[in-house]
Amino acid sequence: MSIVTKRSSMTLFSDARDQYSHRVRMVLAEKGVTCDIVDIDPAKKPEDLAEINPYNSLPTLLDRDLVLYEANVIMEYLDERFPHPPLLPVYPVQRALSRLWITRVEKEWSAKLDLLMAGKGRETLLSKARKELRESIIAIAPIFGEKPYFMNEEFSLVDCCVAPILWRLKEVDITLPEKSTRPLHKYMQTMFERDAFRASLTETEIEMQE
Repeated sequence: MSIVTKRSSMTLFSDARDQYSHRVRMVLAEKGVTCDIVDIDPAKKPEDLAEINPYNSLPTLLDRDLVLYEANVIMEYLDERFPHPPLLPVYPVQRALSRLWITRVEKEWSAKLDLLMAGKGRETLLSKARKELRESIIAIAPIFGEKPYFMNEEFSLVDCCVAPILWRLKEVDITLPEKSTRPLHKYMQTMFERDAFRASLTETEIEMQE
């Protein structure tokens, strides 16, 4: 039977190892949304996924007749469709700043992590990406001591983007000096012990910390 058709409930087609799928799973867990999560091997995507998603990409959300792709679009849809608890600030300025932080995280961290997770390419290129990602995270570490969450008093979609990256640092052989990044380590501990974060993890992701 097709993995796509004949589904009456909301379904997320997810990559069990991917940071972007992890973001969406975090939002679902924070909202307590009942959703069928179907893990798909990105190297063996079913043909019918391409029929509903022109980019044949993961994650892909199927909600009745609605098909959404691109993690950030899916996250904002879920936040609006299930408004409690809200994961974006109420006021336009703060919402815009949150979106800007997500964009910065993607440009400065996500792209480098993608390269390292793929592990493909010249070693000099991978070493450069690892060094730049590590240094960028260390440089921004002090801001984690300013507020309980990432630049916010409340847990937000920005945290849903940041936490999956930090979870994967060990997987890509990045260690952070504990003394100079103490606020960041405290933030990581808070995030990783969060019930919704634990619920969002796949078996593959759990193994990343073992």
